[in-house]
Amino acid sequence: MDRLEAMSILLRIVDKGSFSAAGRDLGMPLATVSRKINELEGHLGTRLLVRTTRKIALTDAGTAYVTSARRILDDIDETERIAAGEFHTPRGELILTAPLLFGRLHILPIVTAFLAAYPEIDVRLLLSDRNLHLVEDHVDMAVRIGRLPDSTMIATKIGTMRTVVCASPKLLAAYGAPQSPEDITNLPCVNFEVLSPAPTWPFHARDSKGRTDIPIRPRLSVNAAEAAVSAACEAVGATRVLHYQCADAVRAGSLRIILPTFEVDPLPVHLLHAGGGALPSKVRVFLDFAVGRLREKLSSL
Repeated sequence: MDRLEAMSILLRIVDKGSFSAAGRDLGMPLATVSRKINELEGHLGTRLLVRTTRKIALTDAGTAYVTSARRILDDIDETERIAAGEFHTPRGELILTAPLLFGRLHILPIVTAFLAAYPEIDVRLLLSDRNLHLVEDHVDMAVRIGRLPDSTMIATKIGTMRTVVCASPKLLAAYGAPQSPEDITNLPCVNFEVLSPAPTWPFHARDSKGRTDIPIRPRLSVNAAEAAVSAACEAVGATRVLHYQCADAVRAGSLRIILPTFEVDPLPVHLLHAGGGALPSKVRVFLDFAVGRLREKLSSL
């Protein structure tokens, strides 16, 4: 029995959610996938997976084994990359993730310039407003907007991002421009639920270092920033988004930022990568290439 192959098959089953999906991904018959796992369980003398007609689940032993197997295979992969020279010559595939709109506006232009400068590196850019797990999702580097939890990841700060409230000139002409956070209650609003899950918006309290949460009246609630900005431009209501998400509309005069003196503290923006071990040269050169450019871009927003 090839234990490394069996480990790889087991991890693919766990990642894909079923034996059949793993078999399709590996180009391997379902019977072969099942036989390999049976052989592995026979070798270990314990069940790793509980199979039902609808799904698979890990046993306690399976959970512990999968964690160890993933670490072993990652170590082997790193050893092979060192032997192939990836840690010395910038080459291979670099997997990046970033928030959807931020990635399209600010990361993609840097990536295209990076590809021209480093022809032996290919980039896979995953744009998603869901934070991918760097280790479990095999991501080399991530853009994170917001405060980071304690972890073993290495974070390079590239700037900060304001959270702003904005409205169209037409809406402000009809309702008047608010002078204090409490005046927001008089305006119809478009709530961007990813940023504000509850129908309240936080502001710095007047003459205080504290924060006040103001209830809003959402005429429309959306889960995409571009939809919130578009609706705000059409005078559906005021909206609260990250500054980069509305910057083009503000520059065009379609929206105006309101209550800037009551904005909450800006959010930090980082480039994040896994810590420990040697840093692959593809990651190092991207950091060197991107950090200064992103800092310059964020400072201009």
